[in-house]
Amino acid sequence: MSDLVKFVQDEFITKKDFPEFNSGDTITVYYEIKEGEKTRTQFFKGVVIQKRGAGITQTFTIRKMSGSVGVERIFPLNMPALQKIEVNQRGKVRRARIFYFRDLTGKKAKIKERRR
Repeated sequence: MSDLVKFVQDEFITKKDFPEFNSGDTITVYYEIKEGEKTRTQFFKGVVIQKRGAGITQTFTIRKMSGSVGVERIFPLNMPALQKIEVNQRGKVRRARIFYFRDLTGKKAKIKERRR
């Protein structure tokens, strides 16, 4: 049964070519919004705090500060409205899910840049 599901996912789901990114990276996600009959592109720039799932169910969570309020958004990687993803900065973190980042403010909330 799982082989059949995997076959259908590989055949019918269109894979988009996004760059590789991990937790701690600062990325910009461009996605399409439909308002009535009009469509426009909006972007969401923030720090990736987690990636989860595999294959068709893979999602990633981005956190940004809007004024003094933290805003998080979860994006499915295979969402048709996703147009492109840009990696702005590679972050150096020691874990895959950085939920502790929610509690940090000021200079403590700064993530060091990873060297290449």
